[in-house]
Amino acid sequence: MIEWRSDIPIYLHRAPVDFRKSINGLSVIVAESMTLPINQPSLFVFCNKNRRQLKVLYWDQTGFALWQKRLEQDKFKWPRQGRSDTITFNHEQWCWLLRGFDVSKINSHSPIYYRDVV
Repeated sequence: MIEWRSDIPIYLHRAPVDFRKSINGLSVIVAESMTLPINQPSLFVFCNKNRRQLKVLYWDQTGFALWQKRLEQDKFKWPRQGRSDTITFNHEQWCWLLRGFDVSKINSHSPIYYRDVV
């Protein structure tokens, strides 16, 4: 599997996508439907209707690249509920999704920020 830097933003397009689309078609979805800049270092993740395949579109500063993963016996736990068509994931959530976890059901500890140490 490709390892992307952990500081790269990851955007999931919640609605299923026709997987006959390639780089050009997915780029149009990013620019028009997701309203995100396409030529930034980001991962744009798409899922097909039966949730057995993912496509990841990304810009690597020399051109667009497209990565695809197909599950043979299971389905991705794709987030379906929410207010917007686009979900932002961090690197940890992205790894969980690829490993088959339902990210919407995982709760972590809330971060604590101190101004002073006692």
